Amino acid sequence: MADGGSHDMDVLEVPKKHKLQEDFDAAEEEIEEERASPERSIAAFQKILAYPDDNLEVVHKVKELSIYKLGQLYIRHGREKELAALLQNVRPFFSTIPKAKTGKIVKVLDATKALQFQADLCYDSIAWCNLEKHTFLRQRIQARLASILFEQQKFQAALDLITELLREIKKLDDKPLLVDIHLVESKLYHALRNVPKAKASLTAARSIANTIYIIPRTQANIDHMSGILHAEERDYKTAFSYFFEAFEALVPLDPVEALACLKYMLLSKVANGQSADVPAIVSTKNAIKFTGIDIEALKAVAKAHDQRSLELFQQATTTYAAQLVTDPLIKHHLGLLYEKLLESNLIKIIHPYSCVEINHVANLIKLPLVQIETKYNM
Repeated sequence: MADGGSHDMDVLEVPKKHKLQEDFDAAEEEIEEERASPERSIAAFQKILAYPDDNLEVVHKVKELSIYKLGQLYIRHGREKELAALLQNVRPFFSTIPKAKTGKIVKVLDATKALQFQADLCYDSIAWCNLEKHTFLRQRIQARLASILFEQQKFQAALDLITELLREIKKLDDKPLLVDIHLVESKLYHALRNVPKAKASLTAARSIANTIYIIPRTQANIDHMSGILHAEERDYKTAFSYFFEAFEALVPLDPVEALACLKYMLLSKVANGQSADVPAIVSTKNAIKFTGIDIEALKAVAKAHDQRSLELFQQATTTYAAQLVTDPLIKHHLGLLYEKLLESNLIKIIHPYSCVEINHVANLIKLPLVQIETKYNM
């Protein structure tokens, strides 16, 4: 009986944690303790990556996590050269793990803020992928490069890359990547003012997405783009619905993109003649988190539009230029709103009269004479 009890105790013995996992846990604790200077954390993660390779799953997992942690540290502290060196040095490691995991390297490329630096990293990584015949990883980095070129406003270069990549991916039927590529393609065509092709690309992305599981971020991107294209067609009611869905999904995922969607929601309400709804929207649980100058800018536009005041409208766009006219989408639709508001003000003034002096109209509406003359000549 005693021997049996001893045997049971041996069976229940807790397995010892691998030393590399212990080192990783300690390195993570160092990050919290040395926010200002991450030298010890960096050294700890570098030591983990230098650990001899073996076939143990725990070693692969800890090394993979260490790459992302080290990359995040370099990004947080602006160490771009060290990040580039890291991505070059870990290439052999990515050859030893399942290809589905190698796509995570793109997340490191995503995180850094300097666009040209990101582009250079992509070009360098693509060259290595071609050399080592890592097709899966190369395709994902090319898709990321197309997004970077879009952000750099190199639209035609990005479209050329996407077009070539689409031919290749369609043959492989890589549906998750196809969704991402069609989304970028839609953004590019929209930027080039080819709305029909932008809609076709978005429809392709949505159709494929409906047949597979996609992550919430991708669904939010589809909804975001849907809102933009409905706004292009002046269907602001539907645009608002899509922006709302994207906003709700992005609040916990990406506050910057969530704020953009919230601004587009408010813009859609104003453009649809529902400026009075703006205060209620910005007071909701999720929207109130974004209280600040960006929201004040849209509230000022809503107030001006609600009062049909060109003077207040111009004041808003001048006072909040950084929050309004630097965004191409908002700038475009504010321009349309302004023209519509100007027309309605002019009609209101001249409607009772068979003959009016343009100079008098300009004084009443508080706009330069030349602007009123131009509008009448149209």
